[in-house]
Amino acid sequence: MAGSMEADNTMEVSAPTAERMRHIGSALASVVQGGDVLVLSGPLGAGKTTLSQGLGKGLAVDGPIVSPTFTIARELQGRGADGKPLRLVHVDAYRLGSVEYEPGQASVGRLLDELESLGLDEALEDPGEHTVVLMEWGQQMASAFAQERLEVTIDRSVSLGDDSASLSASELSSQGQRIVTIHAVGSSWIPRMERLRKAISHEHSQ
Repeated sequence: MAGSMEADNTMEVSAPTAERMRHIGSALASVVQGGDVLVLSGPLGAGKTTLSQGLGKGLAVDGPIVSPTFTIARELQGRGADGKPLRLVHVDAYRLGSVEYEPGQASVGRLLDELESLGLDEALEDPGEHTVVLMEWGQQMASAFAQERLEVTIDRSVSLGDDSASLSASELSSQGQRIVTIHAVGSSWIPRMERLRKAISHEHSQ
């Protein structure tokens, strides 16, 4: 069984290995479309980059998926499941925002100023029909600007050292499984959740 299903808009998937994490990313690639915003969160070393690599492979992007921490955002060209060109904007929001953002106009204003300075505000609010945004560490920003989004959260069952941000398949296995929770926010994602469940189940059975 691929994972436990909590609701039509939420599912959980176990990922004991890096290969499995990439398969989940590849399954996500099979249902994404232009205009989507994906928010990826989890502690250091949980496997965010590994999942992103699976997504990138599934979208046939033209470059490697690496952590964009030192560049804030990277743009890669690929194509969707329908073969149409897609631009993947991979954003690392870890260093964005020097304060904790809370609901309210003042916080939204600070977020908007920061995103505007990087040219990311329009990408979040309206990615466009040929753009997919993948944002790491961006839960607060995405909730403020992207009314339609897919939230992907990775939790690990054990505590890892700070130097374990890059994990191999064997390391993932030895350190215990991850639980990937996928939650759809907004009407555009709800019809695709069943397709995503089937894609992940198919990957799991291979």
